Amino acid sequence: MPQLSQPLSLNLTDRTLALVTAGLVSAALAATLTAAPAQADSLADFDALTEAARGQSVFFHAWSGDPTINAYIEWAGDEIEARYGISVEHVRVTDTADVVGIVLAETAAGRDSGGSVDLVWINGENFITLKDAGLLYAPDGEGWADRLPNWEVVDVAGNPSLTTDFTVPVEGLQAPWGTVQFSFYHDAELTEAVPANPEGLLEWAEANPGRFTYPQPPNFLGSTFLKLLLAYTVEDRAALAEPLDDADADAALEPLFSYLDALHPHLWRSARTFPNNQAAMRQLFADGEVEIAFANNPAEASGAVARGEFPESTRSFVFEDGMIANSHFVAIPANANAPEAALVVANFLMSPLAQLRKQDPAVWGDFTVLDVAALDADTQMAFDALDLGDATLSPSELGPAISEPHTSWLDAIETRWAARYQGG
Repeated sequence: MPQLSQPLSLNLTDRTLALVTAGLVSAALAATLTAAPAQADSLADFDALTEAARGQSVFFHAWSGDPTINAYIEWAGDEIEARYGISVEHVRVTDTADVVGIVLAETAAGRDSGGSVDLVWINGENFITLKDAGLLYAPDGEGWADRLPNWEVVDVAGNPSLTTDFTVPVEGLQAPWGTVQFSFYHDAELTEAVPANPEGLLEWAEANPGRFTYPQPPNFLGSTFLKLLLAYTVEDRAALAEPLDDADADAALEPLFSYLDALHPHLWRSARTFPNNQAAMRQLFADGEVEIAFANNPAEASGAVARGEFPESTRSFVFEDGMIANSHFVAIPANANAPEAALVVANFLMSPLAQLRKQDPAVWGDFTVLDVAALDADTQMAFDALDLGDATLSPSELGPAISEPHTSWLDAIETRWAARYQGG
């Protein structure tokens, strides 16, 4: 990593700044938050690469459905420009599949360089599509993420989802940016006894008609809820790691759809309609129309409480035998216009500085990809001092992580869900 010629402006949240002011975060933290020690194989000479990228612009295509995330990306862009002279342009995206389509179309038209996408927030089937097509940046024919300086402190050993994305090996072709685990939230003043499994949720919905719903698939959060139910209803969870043959899909998914058939009559508006997305479901909870909701980000409820959107009595809970968990990444298309600058941006997004700010629920609340125990003592103290909020479960409270199924399972679920419940 390049040595900074000026003091770091931490520009963190008020809570972290208070730690610095109080002397609980030493000057050493300011020197280490943006980078782990450089490794010898970090794309040969990362200092030289960073200097060569100065003055370049990175068009970062990233989902824009949450204003807090947009604000975080803006902050990261400001920091990157100040430190490295690289401009980060947030291209706001509603569906990452559209970005994949751009890369595929440009490549088909012969635009093998100078593409319009330099960096993309991605995971799952969208990553797999680009990987299978050979359209991900691979300098010297190899992955790059595991050769960046900040990879040294990524929690590879403790989090398998950082190296395997929806059962597909990452092989360094994308850099981890955050990790999430599905969790429910509720108003503890209204709901004392919460469901411990899908059977309990069905019983609760029957006793509280109209007080629960889920976003309409293929919205990613609604589909993740269905994947969670799948993990509890499928005969053998181990089968979810393997491709699902379409000829076997009806039989394999019958327990899931039998459960949904029983649940739907008790949902909000009797399942005649569903919220369009995460924001719509969150608003239903804020307005008191539903009593239980959920998020991919375990800290979402605490963030909403901090912003005054949810009651202070909001708390989170999980099913006792595990919840769906995954990681999300940034990738560089093979035809990117500014791949060097994109590498610098990806490395910064993995830095302790960026990861610390991102994990604060008042900023975003997205859990870090770093092995906090591998960081210096002052940085560990800064992570430990983060107030995750009363509505956020700790990693130990989140319980077992259930891996994402092979994408063929989701394809089969979404197709059959539309046909069964929407006449599609």
